This record gives sequence, structure tokens and C-alpha cells, in this order.
Amino acid sequence: MDRDISVHRPGELGAADRAAWTALQSKAHLHGSPELANPFLSPEFALAVGRYRRGVRIAVVREDGEPAAFFPYQRSAAGVGRAVGLGVSDSQGLVHGPGFAWDARELLRACGLALWEFDHLVQGQEPFEAGATGSFASPVIDVQDGYEAYLAHLRKNAPKFVRSTSLKERRLLRTVDELRYVHDERDPAVLRTLMRWKSAQYRRTGRSDRFTQSWITGLVEHLFHTRTDSFSGLLSVLYADGRPIAAHFGPRSERIISCWFPAYDPEFAKFSPGLLMHLRIAEAAAAEGIAYIDLGRGQKQYKNSLKTREITVSEGWVMRRHPVALGHWAHRAPVRALRNTVVERPELFEPADRLLKRIGEFRSGRSHI
Repeated sequence: MDRDISVHRPGELGAADRAAWTALQSKAHLHGSPELANPFLSPEFALAVGRYRRGVRIAVVREDGEPAAFFPYQRSAAGVGRAVGLGVSDSQGLVHGPGFAWDARELLRACGLALWEFDHLVQGQEPFEAGATGSFASPVIDVQDGYEAYLAHLRKNAPKFVRSTSLKERRLLRTVDELRYVHDERDPAVLRTLMRWKSAQYRRTGRSDRFTQSWITGLVEHLFHTRTDSFSGLLSVLYADGRPIAAHFGPRSERIISCWFPAYDPEFAKFSPGLLMHLRIAEAAAAEGIAYIDLGRGQKQYKNSLKTREITVSEGWVMRRHPVALGHWAHRAPVRALRNTVVERPELFEPADRLLKRIGEFRSGRSHI
């Protein structure tokens, strides 16, 4: 078998290669790799990031002249490689067909990379997993068997959550005349509302506001207008008397919706509109034949309440013997290790989280100090 690796800028990837990439994703669940169908691993996402970030490249591995695998990445001038959209991408790796094997360092060499860093590596990427420094749960909502089956799961495994959420919805309906859900909202004004809510949430909780980064704002707006047979940017909105009270924007593929930017109007916080919206997203997704909704890495109470199971993603880096790789590792490894120690240990995370929220209150002018 003759194997060849070619590297392309986003605009150089031909229609036939894009179609082959999509076909690999469409069939991934049939070959025991359902996570490869994640929209963050799609050509549409890689090409979109390439519009707003420098150094995006796509390696195409061909066997006997036919595309067998696609590896999107970002590359610095010094040869430091990162997953495409690192920091906002919730699924990363090499998209391939059944039985495909590769050598990680050989691939890096062909791509001109000293190392490749990832933080949401999907399962089944053994050559890259050798460089993983940690693995983390990513909760999902299975809806392939229908919404009623999902509700039955919730009633059995989270009965208190079902009761409290139903009670909050009844209370909300006593204060408004109509609740309306739009699964695929096309009004860009509502997307801007969602981004304002999310920015305010970041500030309230002391987190860095992602929407102050123009490339992230541009990427979200671009994906909102991206619609192909296998990919779209999905804006879902819960309205009360015609007013948006909760919204979510994220990419979707043929089989997976990725939860990316959910937010709600704080004025309605006591009714948990975000949870009500997520249940409606699950119902609509089941009706569309979606297999599951990926809630994303990270342990949060609402994810634990909604999930049916968990998949695993990993972070780390694969490196060649190269001084650039060693220098990058020496700079990044201590920071990442400290962050994960805090996040994964409740006795450290909870006080740190309270401190961030206190800082957020102070910044927002709501502190009584």
C-alpha cells in the first residue's frame, strides 16, 4: 500500500476532499467511532477557524491515492502545533476510516510540527493518547431512542430534578401567557442577545469574557450563517411572551449537537429557563434523529442532572525530539497541571469558584464591600 501525506491551507482543500472527509464522519458510528462525527471535527469548523486564525492547516493522508484520514491543526512559525480552535473546540483528533493506523511522530514530521497540543482529544486516538496528561468526563444526553426514553431515564435516575424542573415551568407559566421554543432560530439579533448574556455571565462569575476576543465573535457569527447538508450552526431559543429568556448556540452535525454557548436572562433565573430549554433541545433533537447531545467537558450540576452517560476526552501533547517542543512543554505543563489540580479537587475548586464570583460581583459593581 502506498501512503502519502499532503498539507493544505484551508482554501486549498478541494471539494472532493471535503466530501470524503464528511463521508468518513457520516459512517463513523457504523465503524465503532461515533465521536468522530462531532461537528468540531468537521471540515466546516476547520475552514471557519481558518478565516479568523492564522496557521490553520489540514493534512490529508492518502492510501493508494484515495483520502483515508484528515488531520486539522494550527501551526506557529516556530512549528508549535495546536488543535484547531484550541480553547473553544470540544472535540479534537484525526478523522479516519476503519482500521486506519498511524504513527504520531511521523505525522508531526510530515506537518512540520515539533509538537501538537490538545485539550479535548476524542476516544480511540491511541497514537495521540500516548501523550495525554489527563482524561476528563464529557457528559452527554442520548436521544437516539426518542425523547420519551430519555424522560424515562431522567425519572428513574434524577426524579428530584424532574419534579423541580416541572414545578418551575408551571410557576413560570403562571407569570407569562405563552412559552414558545424555536429549535433553529435564524434571527441574528437573538444571537447577539445570547452573546450579551454570556458576556455578562462571564463577568458575574469572574471568568474571562470570550466575546471580547474578536476572533471568537467572528467565528460564532460565521458558523451561525454556515449551513450544509451535514453541518450547521444551531441557535435554539426559549421565548416567554415573545421575549427570549434562554438561548443556546452550538454546531451540529448529522448525528451530534455540541453544547457550546448556553445562557439565559438573569431576570428569569428562579425559573431555571436554561434547564427548560435544554429539555426542549433534547426533544427536538430526538425528533430529528440526532444520536446524542454533547454537553462538553466539565462537571457542573446541570450537566449531571441532564446527562444519560459520559464519554471521555483527554488533554496533553505529542512531541518529537525537538528543542521547540521541550521549550513549549516547559512553559505550558506547570500551568496546566495547576489548573487541573484545582478544577478536579472540590476542596480547592469550590473556594476558588467562590472567589472568582466575588471578583465578578466587584467588577459588576454589585459588591457591598
